[in-house]
This record gives sequence, structure tokens and C-alpha cells, in this order.
Amino acid sequence: MTIAGLFWITRPANAAAAGLAAIVAYLIATGTLVPAVALLFFVVLLITAAGNVINDYFDIEIDRVNRPDRPIPSGEVTPRAARAYAATLFLAGILVCIPTNLFCIAIAVFNALLLIAYAARLKRLPLIGNLAVSYLAGSMFLFGGALSGTEGIIHVLPFAVMTFFAMLARELVKDAEDVEGDQISGAVTVPIRYGIRTTAALALVCAILGTFASFIPFTWWGIGYLGGILVVDAILLFACVKAVRCQTAVALKSSGASMLLKLGMFASLIIFTLSALFL
Repeated sequence: MTIAGLFWITRPANAAAAGLAAIVAYLIATGTLVPAVALLFFVVLLITAAGNVINDYFDIEIDRVNRPDRPIPSGEVTPRAARAYAATLFLAGILVCIPTNLFCIAIAVFNALLLIAYAARLKRLPLIGNLAVSYLAGSMFLFGGALSGTEGIIHVLPFAVMTFFAMLARELVKDAEDVEGDQISGAVTVPIRYGIRTTAALALVCAILGTFASFIPFTWWGIGYLGGILVVDAILLFACVKAVRCQTAVALKSSGASMLLKLGMFASLIIFTLSALFL
């Protein structure tokens, strides 16, 4: 077991980005930042890191074939150590959350349990796993808003909905890209059951729903926000239209649709932050 293995198995960049999203959510909800947002960051960082570790623990056999370079199959982290490490990170995240409020604690505990259930079982169920991941992404905004109470949660709800649908679109596109490998491993995903084009069409519907939700903050941020979010919406919709035109997994990977969706989601976070700061 190595220190580097324990570090990289947490997907630190992914965990830190999730923590920053929670801070942005509080900024959106209140228009200001307070020292307590540091708690939000570390709670999300720790619980997301724990989720990444437990996911690798349950994926060990698949990773031995597909990702032998990952910490567990490469021998940098033992399965037993990974399980204990995940438990420690989950516990640390919940403990750090205690000084916040009951809303935040409830979300943190629920998300921790959902991450475990996802890794152990839900990710192998068609659509259910996609929905779980999409909720977890959107819940970063709910968690950040929850620090300011019920009003904060209501205020950030459109952003949670936007993120949910954008992430669901990307999850579906990624599943369609991975359909051949998933068939070999015995997984049952939406594209395996219903086909690549149907899955891509569903992703487009999700992007459209996310676009509708993205217009709600225009009512308080005005034209400055609208100009930025329209660019984001165009990226998301363009990516899904490209996906719909693809008939094979190879074509879908070559289209870059998944990367465009990721870019659009990152751009949306920038638009949210700038709007909360200056509009």
C-alpha cells in the first residue's frame, strides 16, 4: 500500500470540484460567503472521495481487466484497506457536517448511503444508476443552499434541476459509448436494452428539460445571465443532436458528444458563479 495510491483512488480533482460546486450554491442562495462554507467544501470533498474509493472497491474485478493501472488492481491499495479507507472518509465527512444544520446533515447522510448503494448495486441497474449519479451531481447545489435553510434550498432548486438533467444526458451518452464493453461484462444498460439511437434521443430530451430549467434564474439575474446560459444551452443541445445522429458506439465516441456535455456543465458552473458575484 502506498500514500500515492491512497491519494489517487479518491479522484481528488473530482472531489474538489464537487466541493467547489457546494460553495457556489451557497453564494447563489445568499449572494455572499461566510467562513462556514469551508465546512461545505470539506464535507463534499470527503464524502465524494469516499464514494470514489468504495466504487473502486466494488469494481475491482472489472478494473483488473479494463483499468489494471488503478490503485487496487495495481496493488497500490489492498481491497481491505480501500474498504476501511472509504468508511473513514464517510465518517469524517459526516462528522465535519455536524456543525452545519439538520438539512445539510440529512443530505450528507443520504448521499453517503446512496453512494454505497450505487457502488454495490444500483450502477448495474438500467437507468437507476444513471438517475442516482445525476441526483448526486444536482444535490451539490441543494447541499450548498441548505446551509441557509429552506429559502436557500428553494433558491438553488433550478440549478439542481439543470445539473440533474445535464448529468443524466451525459450519463446516457457515456453508456451508449461504452455499450460494447458493457455487453462483454454482462451489464444491462439503457443502450443495451433499447439501442444507441433511442438512448441518444432520451439524452436530447434531458438536455431540453435542463434548458427549460436554465431560464428560471433569468427572472432575477436578467439579460446578463441569459446571454451566458444560452451559450451553455447551445453546447448541451448541440452535443445531444450530434449523439442522435450516431448509429454506432464508435461513431458516438468520435463525435465528442460526451466531452461537449462535460464542457457545457463546466461552463454552466462558471456562468452561475459570475452571475452570483456580479448580477
